[in-house]
Amino acid sequence: MELVLASTSPIRGTMLANAGVPYAAEAPGVDEAAIKAGFDGNDAGLTLALAEAKALAVAVRRQQALVIGSDSLISVDGRRFDKPAGRETAAEHLRFFSGKTMVLTSAVVLATGSEIIWRHAGEARLRVRVLSDAFIEQYLESDWPEVSYCVGVFRLEGPGIQLFEAIEGDHFTILGMPLLPLLGALRAKGVLTA
Repeated sequence: MELVLASTSPIRGTMLANAGVPYAAEAPGVDEAAIKAGFDGNDAGLTLALAEAKALAVAVRRQQALVIGSDSLISVDGRRFDKPAGRETAAEHLRFFSGKTMVLTSAVVLATGSEIIWRHAGEARLRVRVLSDAFIEQYLESDWPEVSYCVGVFRLEGPGIQLFEAIEGDHFTILGMPLLPLLGALRAKGVLTA
């Protein structure tokens, strides 16, 4: 059975490739804003809804495939954040995050045909150190536009690690896809050798 990642995210693709998982990638073409606007549940529920919508959008086009859908979101003090619209928005986000704890929720699902057959959501907590305006400017100068694609305005595998003073949670959940539970599900489904 063909395995398809319903995403063109280079980070999620790299995670699968580095784990030795063969896959194809396809953009899901989902209106995330509409899903978010109509949702009134918790962060895990929203990330699962987004991941499911992505997986199903591709699964209906690829009826014989097993499709991976994934999504992540950040909330700080109860406020949800999207990817920054521009560099100034990124700076505003970082100023808001300064000295606070980010709650990062990532979900991953498997779909086939028109059915979600497996789902998982994970959460991590990232305590942001107090960030000076000078640091924020220097950080964005060094890592822009790469962090423009990242909810939370950071790449843990790059200079973004300097934002934090403590991190609790699974590394892959923080990168945007709970990989270990996904690999277990792929073994259980016979896609990977157990």
